[in-house]
Parts: sequence; structure tokens; C-alpha cells
Amino acid sequence: MNVLSCSINTLNGLYDLSGVEVGQHFYWKIGGFQVHGQVLITSWVVIAILLGSAALAVRNPQTIPTGGQNFFEYVLEFIRDVSKTQIGEEYGPWVPFIGTMFLFIFVSNWSGALLPWKLIQLPHGELAAPTNDINTTVALALLTSVAYFYAGLSKKGLSYFGKYIQPTPILLPINILEDFTKPLSLSFRLFGNILADELVVVVLVSLVPSVVPIPVMFLGLFTSGIQALIFATLAAAYIGESMEGHH
Repeated sequence: MNVLSCSINTLNGLYDLSGVEVGQHFYWKIGGFQVHGQVLITSWVVIAILLGSAALAVRNPQTIPTGGQNFFEYVLEFIRDVSKTQIGEEYGPWVPFIGTMFLFIFVSNWSGALLPWKLIQLPHGELAAPTNDINTTVALALLTSVAYFYAGLSKKGLSYFGKYIQPTPILLPINILEDFTKPLSLSFRLFGNILADELVVVVLVSLVPSVVPIPVMFLGLFTSGIQALIFATLAAAYIGESMEGHH
């Protein structure tokens, strides 16, 4: 009962976190729900960039790749290596999922540093990177949780749940709680790092001449890429762990 109560409190905490915000936001009313409109707008821009880039890459494929095709094949090979390292020989079906996670987070993070969102005027609030909002990072983390549960159940069936009493039934509460802490750690890590990076740049720009924060902005680009890689690597590791049944 204590574990159930803790799990319910964790889910309630995730719901309360959806209201976490910094500054003013642009809201839309959809049915009876209030959503952050600026997150949807910037997410659609990121999706359009990814779809447009993919369409250009496969428009006229060559046997010997050059230019953009060569770059995208390198990115695909990189994602395949990450997936294979973390998941194992059965990594193939999971490359699209891991690749989508990595590319969406990577482009979202970089959009906050490279695109002049603040030049676009909204009735209230302002545009920022999609991963600058806790709702986006929690959604990505929950998708990862669904993915590794699906991977484990499709591989092992109901025997998958035997992992909760391994290596001893005494660890049952801890093993259950672990599945609730994984999405929390994934979402907070990504949200906290992106938000902190943007806040540091804004503060420096307001305090010192514009040219001074440039090194910090370049560091932010590097950090943004690393955060995308960490999220994708952990997602692949969780999937591989559920399929293999070890910790």
C-alpha cells in the first residue's frame, strides 16, 4: 500500500509539474483544456524542419552519397550505433524511435539557441524552444516509458513482470518505484538544462555587451547536443534493459 500511495503521489506530482512555467506564456483553449500555444507553434516548426530536411535528403538518392545525403547517412549510422550499443542485436526495430527522439530533441534544443523566436510578437508570452517547457519533456519521458514496457512485454509476455522480484522479492517496492523515477529523471534533466542555459544567456545579454555572451551561447549549443544524446542513449538503454531483464 505504501508503494501504491507513493506511485499515486508521483503521478500527481507529474500533473502538478505541468503548471511549472518561467515568464508569461501564450495559451490556447482546446475543449476544456488550457495548453501552451507557444510550445505547439515551435514544435510544429521543428517538425517541419525535420520533415523538410528528410524530404530533401531522399529526393534524389545516389549510389555514392554526396553533400546532404552523405550527412544524413552519417546521422543514421550514428543513431544505429547508439541503438545497437544499448539494445543489442535486436536493435533494428527501435532505430526509428531512438532516432526520432534524438533528432526532435536535438533540433528543439538548437532552435532555442539559433532561431530569433523573440522577434515574433505574440499577444502575450513569447516563443522558446519546445524543450524549454516541462510538458514537452514529460511527454517525451512518458513515451520512453511506454516504449520500454512495450519492448519487455512483446519480448517476454507476462513473465516480464518477474523482473520486479529479482534478485529477491524484498526489492519489489524499489523495483516498482524505479519505473516511476525514470521518467522523472529524464524529464527534469532535459528541462532543467535547457531552461538554465536560456536563462544564463538572457541574463548575460541584459548585463553585458552582446558580444560577450557569444562563447556562452556556443557552449549552450554543445550542451544542447549532449542533452539530446543523453536522452536518446538512456531511452535505448531502458529498452535494452527491459528486453534483457537485467539492471
